[in-house]
Amino acid sequence: MSTVTIQLPESLKKSIESIAAKEGYSVSQFLASAAGEKLAVVLTMDYLRREGSAGRREDFEKYLAAVPNAAPSESDRVD
Repeated sequence: MSTVTIQLPESLKKSIESIAAKEGYSVSQFLASAAGEKLAVVLTMDYLRREGSAGRREDFEKYLAAVPNAAPSESDRVD
C-alpha cells in the first residue's frame, strides 16, 4: 500500500467522513473505492473510444438493418 496526501475542501471532507461512517468504511477505504470506480470509468471510456474509432459506419448500418422490427417483449417494457 502507498500513502497519498490530498487537500480537500472542508465541506467535502466532512461529507466523505459522514458517508464512510454511515456505510461502515474508513475514510481511506471510501476514497480508495471511489478512486477505483473513477479509474474503471476512465479506462472503460478509453476502451470504447478506441473500439468506436476502429468501427465502420457501413458495418453498423448492415447489422442494424438485420435487427427485426418488433415490439419489445413484456419483460423489456417500461411502463
